[in-house]
Amino acid sequence: MPEGPSIVILREQASAFAGRVIRRASGNAKIDMQRLLGRRVDALRSFGKQFLIELGGELTVRVHLLMFGSYRINEERDSGLRLNLGFDEGELNFYNGSVRLLEGHLDALFDWPSDVMSDQWNAKLARAKLRATPHTLVCDALLDQAIFAGVGNIIKNEVLFRIRLHPLSTIGALSEWKLRQLVVQARVYAFEFLAWKRAFVLAKHWQVYNRGRCPRHDLPLKRAHLGKTNRRSFFCPLCQKLYKDTD
Repeated sequence: MPEGPSIVILREQASAFAGRVIRRASGNAKIDMQRLLGRRVDALRSFGKQFLIELGGELTVRVHLLMFGSYRINEERDSGLRLNLGFDEGELNFYNGSVRLLEGHLDALFDWPSDVMSDQWNAKLARAKLRATPHTLVCDALLDQAIFAGVGNIIKNEVLFRIRLHPLSTIGALSEWKLRQLVVQARVYAFEFLAWKRAFVLAKHWQVYNRGRCPRHDLPLKRAHLGKTNRRSFFCPLCQKLYKDTD
C-alpha cells in the first residue's frame, strides 16, 4: 500500500494538470463520469494515503490506491483501469484502487493537522489522541490514520526500530519522552522516506523492514502479524524494549 510520501510524489508528478480541463473520463469506477467532463482542475492535493483532484463547485475526485493500486501519467497499462482522465494534452490513469467523488470543501472534510506530511501537522494533537487510547498497541497506533495519516507499514516498522520500541508495547505504558519520540520520528521518517524515494534509494535505507537480521546486534529479527491491524512486524526482541501496562 503506498504510504503518504508516495502520494506526495504522485501529487508532484501530476502537478502539470492543475488548471487543465477534463475532456474525457472513463473506467470501471462506480462514479458519475459525466459530472467530471468540462471541469477544470483547481488543485491537486494529498491527505495521508489519499490523492485528491479538486474541481470547481466543491467537487473532488478522491483516489485511494489501497494495497495493489497504481497509476500512470501519459501512458496506459493493459488491465484494471479504474479511472482515466483525459485532457487536451496528457492523461491520468488509475488502476485497481478506490475512486470516489467527494462533495464539499476539503478543509471541512479532512483533519489536516493529523497528516504527517502536511504543513499543518500538529504533534501536540497527536500526543493527545494517543493518550486518549492508553491500551492501544504502538503497532496499531502508528497505523491509525486518524492520528498519523499517511503512515504505513514501512514507516511503522522503521520508526519502532529507530526508537527501540517493541511493537506490542502499549501507549499508556510509555513515558512522556518515549511518546514524544514516537510522534516526532513518525514525521521525521516520513520526510526521509520522501527524500529516499525521490532518489530511488528507499529500500537501501531499510533497517528492519523485509530484513532478516538486526543491524545493531546481528541477531535474527522476529517476524509476526501483530495487533488489531494484523500487519507484518519486523523487530529485534533484544534492542526494542517492551513496555506494558501493569494493571
